[in-house]
Amino acid sequence: MQSRQSIMEMFSTFVQFDADRFSRWATESRLRRSIHSCLQQNPKEGSEYFWALYWYKFWQVPETQSLAKQHLSAYLQEPCYWTSQKTAASFVSTQYKLSDCFQVAIAQIDRVLKGFNPSQTSSLKNYAGIIFGSAIRETLRQRHEVDICTDWGLLRKISQKRLDEALQNAGLSLAEIPAYILAWSCFKTLYVPTKAANSRQLSRPDEATWEAITKAYNAQSTQPTNPPTLEKLLLNAAKATRKYLYPTPDSLNVARGGDDSPEILDNLPGTEQASLIQEIVSQEEEAARNSQQTEINNVLVAAIAQLESPMPEILSLYYTQQLNQEAIAQQLDMKQYTVSRRLTKAKEMLLKSVASWSQDKLHISLTSDILKGMSALIEDWLQNYYSASNT
Repeated sequence: MQSRQSIMEMFSTFVQFDADRFSRWATESRLRRSIHSCLQQNPKEGSEYFWALYWYKFWQVPETQSLAKQHLSAYLQEPCYWTSQKTAASFVSTQYKLSDCFQVAIAQIDRVLKGFNPSQTSSLKNYAGIIFGSAIRETLRQRHEVDICTDWGLLRKISQKRLDEALQNAGLSLAEIPAYILAWSCFKTLYVPTKAANSRQLSRPDEATWEAITKAYNAQSTQPTNPPTLEKLLLNAAKATRKYLYPTPDSLNVARGGDDSPEILDNLPGTEQASLIQEIVSQEEEAARNSQQTEINNVLVAAIAQLESPMPEILSLYYTQQLNQEAIAQQLDMKQYTVSRRLTKAKEMLLKSVASWSQDKLHISLTSDILKGMSALIEDWLQNYYSASNT
């Protein structure tokens, strides 16, 4: 059981950064008054698990959703911070800082709340940690691929649809965008690398190619241009594409509104919500899930041991050394698509093992949402399992 002061801090304070370092916990006064009022109405409830479920239930009610989300955002600041720190450390070559990873993760609050199911997950913090870690890893992997692409490589990889979306996102008008699309189309058609070079190695087109691109552009445009202007146009398109694909996330750790703004709820949820309180209490008193987690761990370890070669090797290289599929293919002397298929098959077999155990032991009726949740849990388990085996 936590103290009243501890509960108040959990549900009303936010992480503040100074550059890339933790600076302090900032208190949002309106949230502090809110949780203080609730504690007064429920003086016997001193468990963070209880209050997490309490606000999760009120998040499901439209009239109280905004207030509840702010409280839960405060509550999840700590697991978000530690997950960000742990995940960022595993990507030693990334340019993303801890504060960047934190913002990527905390932006997933809605995804966390929509996917959380108290009857299937041990706690909101644990589930959030899984989602936070997955979001950061995916963002960093994708961002790394874009960061190592040259502008010319990126322009060859992007589709017209994504480029059009990126240009609109950059604030260009519908009248301006066609010139960029035409320039990009001429570039992609005429700039074909003559040697085997991937997107991270493509260099600026030579002068002859620029002349050809410009000639093709002028033949289709009512406003002729020259190579330098066309190059500037394409570089701006590449810049807009990078910004669109990986924008800087907005942080949720900034207090909303001032102290004098109207209270979201004048009559805060309290003891009058008897049935809701009883439901939360009953969920809090469910049997401990530690034994189930141990059994799931054993199931997954056994499933990995039964995988055919080279699937265990692929999993180890992917999660222990953080190698991408191309690098794994080179190391194991096989095709990249073979690595992709074996990696997918390995995860499917692990999911099948956990799903079968859940049906036999927990008598769970498997739905697509439950399977998605299991997949996320397995992904996090693999990260932890191979990280531990590497230490």
